[in-house]
Amino acid sequence: TYTKMATISLGFNIDAPRWDQSTFVGRLKHFLNITDPRTVLVPEEELDRAKALVEGCRAGLVPPGSSQEQLFYAKKLYDSAFHPDSGEKMNFIGRMSFQVPGGMAITGCMLQFYRTVPAVVFWQWVNQSFNAFVNYTNRNAASPISLRQIGVAYVTATGAALATAVGLNLYTKRAPPLLARWVPFAAVAAANCVNIPMMRQQEIINGITVTDENNNELGRSRRAAVKGIAQVVLSRITMAAPGMIILPIIMERLEKFTFMQRIRVLHGPLQVLLCGGFLLFMVPAACALFPQRCSLAVADLELELRDSIVAKHGDKVPYVYFNKGL
Repeated sequence: TYTKMATISLGFNIDAPRWDQSTFVGRLKHFLNITDPRTVLVPEEELDRAKALVEGCRAGLVPPGSSQEQLFYAKKLYDSAFHPDSGEKMNFIGRMSFQVPGGMAITGCMLQFYRTVPAVVFWQWVNQSFNAFVNYTNRNAASPISLRQIGVAYVTATGAALATAVGLNLYTKRAPPLLARWVPFAAVAAANCVNIPMMRQQEIINGITVTDENNNELGRSRRAAVKGIAQVVLSRITMAAPGMIILPIIMERLEKFTFMQRIRVLHGPLQVLLCGGFLLFMVPAACALFPQRCSLAVADLELELRDSIVAKHGDKVPYVYFNKGL
């Protein structure tokens, strides 16, 4: 069913970005495409067919009569479900396309149940368990991590979130009500600063693979890992910020209306839906803050790696490139 077809003659390269990845708008369109929550409903068999089609296109083989839109859709499914480094299918919970349905439920509950310590502890634990799945799934796959390291990262991040949430919850008992509503965001931000670096500690310890512009491997860099992870931490905090900062203000004002006081049982579902509205835009927007294929000037690399690159390539390689993860 496959026929040899020269990709170049068609003017189509399935791995070429559909939108300009050097601009925020181009990256936003890209991530709106691959974080589309509808893709989580796609059957496993269809995802496998999409992978086979993408890999066939890379080899110059496509089914007769295939349109570019069909190929683009296959690439969308492939990018949403398979890891960019290893090509392996990612676990369902950890996919970025699951961030909206998963995140809206957990974030909505964190914002709704913030008044008592047991509720704060439970929902922060649920959130950090979810984050651990996401961070492990979207790590740089070239840097393996042991089960022990995963456990330490999970416990440390959960501890940081709980300490921040419970501590601030007690501290804000006498503060204006709105400040108490912002405690979950402070806990999420603090936990992200711990969870992501801990879950990806092997990249910081051993470095990650860096390449030249043509994907030729040049070595491993710890500084590249630190830059990539720092950008991911900032992206994750940005992803959560609008919903967890603005939504409490909205709910604070809405709850003053008489009709809202009559339907208290619906406050939780309403917050979940509103969180979904924020995340629908913020997940791709936060992912688009920085290029997925991150770059670092050779001059900023570790001395040994920098000298090695200069010795082999002179000044022909001014920058190195690497996958920063998500």
